[in-house]
Amino acid sequence: MENYIKTDDNKIINESCIRWVKKMGDCLEVCTKSTGCSWQPRDKDTHTICKLNNLHSYDKLNKHFE
Repeated sequence: MENYIKTDDNKIINESCIRWVKKMGDCLEVCTKSTGCSWQPRDKDTHTICKLNNLHSYDKLNKHFE
């Protein structure tokens, strides 16, 4: 079983490091920081996974929203 997902900027994330995921249309914002992540545009520290760019990773996480 695969325990990793790929982000839109070609980073690989271990699923066990995910703190939270927010669905935003056909994209997901993923936080991996143990102290949480900021939503401020200048401090953006989440990872983006969009259906168009990474269908496999998107589907893997999106199933939790269905």
